[in-house]
Amino acid sequence: MLYIVATPIGNLEDLTPRARRVLGEVPVIACEDTRRTWALLSACAISRPEMISYREGIEQRAGERLLSELAAGRDVALCTDGGYPGVSDPAQRGIEVQVIPGPSAVTVALVSSGLSTSSYTFKGYPPRKSGVLRRFFEEERDMPHTLVLFESPHRIGKTLAAAHAVLGDREAAVCLELTKKFERVARGFLGDLARDFAEKHTRGEVTLVIAGNNPKFQRGGPAAEFPEDAEEAEEGVQRAET
Repeated sequence: MLYIVATPIGNLEDLTPRARRVLGEVPVIACEDTRRTWALLSACAISRPEMISYREGIEQRAGERLLSELAAGRDVALCTDGGYPGVSDPAQRGIEVQVIPGPSAVTVALVSSGLSTSSYTFKGYPPRKSGVLRRFFEEERDMPHTLVLFESPHRIGKTLAAAHAVLGDREAAVCLELTKKFERVARGFLGDLARDFAEKHTRGEVTLVIAGNNPKFQRGGPAAEFPEDAEEAEEGVQRAET
């Protein structure tokens, strides 16, 4: 069995009992950084099993090693430094897979933002080059769904400025150090957030949430200029006049 295990994104208390049990039972754990995963295991009083590094750049070689372990009848747990890991098409080798759910920075940030959760898109890290970054946001300009991104703390100001220039002044949230001791969520409009973070030396992990193309979430949009109760009052006046 290949277990896909979600691990805490910050607070170690978020490791689920099921994930703790699986990590304590499997003979092999494949992980992004063996040192960080060992720290998690130590905090949970889990004896150290055989550990295999499975990270970007060595996926092919490490993946073949994992497949050989599974073919030999050994259970393997796959995890990252935090959140959900991914693995390429294990079912093609006839391997049984179980996903052990748990924390995700994407969903935590989405709910914390206060923006619409009915439809959203997660697009990982945005491009670094300014021209490509602008085109990246142009693709999202007319989309109604909430957009969720990861970003470097050193680039968040630039990314907010690019989003503001392309998408207009819509609501957003910058989520910092989610579930950790210094967790903070800065909510506001893109223009204000871009100015704030241009002047700050931001640290820690950043998840950015941006509202979709909906007047409700735009500065000075119809929802702000003409609230529903005012609209109803206006209709009442018109009926009275007729």
